[in-house]
Amino acid sequence: MAEHRSMQRAALLEAARTLLSEGGTEALTFPALAERTGLARSSVYEYFRSRAAVVEELCAVDFPVWAAEVEDAMARVAAPEAKVEAYVRRQLELVGDRRHRAVVAISAGELDDRAREKIRAAHGGLITMIVQVLADLGQPEPRLAAMLLQGAVDAAVRRIELGAAESPAVIADTAVAIALNGVRGSRARG
Repeated sequence: MAEHRSMQRAALLEAARTLLSEGGTEALTFPALAERTGLARSSVYEYFRSRAAVVEELCAVDFPVWAAEVEDAMARVAAPEAKVEAYVRRQLELVGDRRHRAVVAISAGELDDRAREKIRAAHGGLITMIVQVLADLGQPEPRLAAMLLQGAVDAAVRRIELGAAESPAVIADTAVAIALNGVRGSRARG
């Protein structure tokens, strides 16, 4: 019985990811979850009490995987500058991933305070993983710099998600250049 419930819960989360990535937060409804999974609508309520509960569960499951992928990319390089580049690039590479698309849709939606707190905590984990790298680069305010760097990454994510005129590769290259060289660009460093 526990295994069956676990499989049903996983199917509901997968359906939620699909709905969010295809149609945003408006698409995430209990009737739609029921239809995607073949469950009765009342059965969906046995697993989740509200849309916010689905969001919380997605955050609990998907954010750690996403963060681990970013952390793994950073661990594969040694130089602090390379770690910053990996931090930025891996997050932007994940934009096309359904888990990430669901998280972006969730973040844009109307959520209760508990769900918003889970998202903030997950983003805090991303910021924490870059603080020491920025300190190693001589940043006098590494935590603040990490928050601002994540803000630049978030802006690049939104630009990619909106289907901006620039290609995702150009957006990623520009975000990395800003992260490593500031707004002056690489020619000004020489």
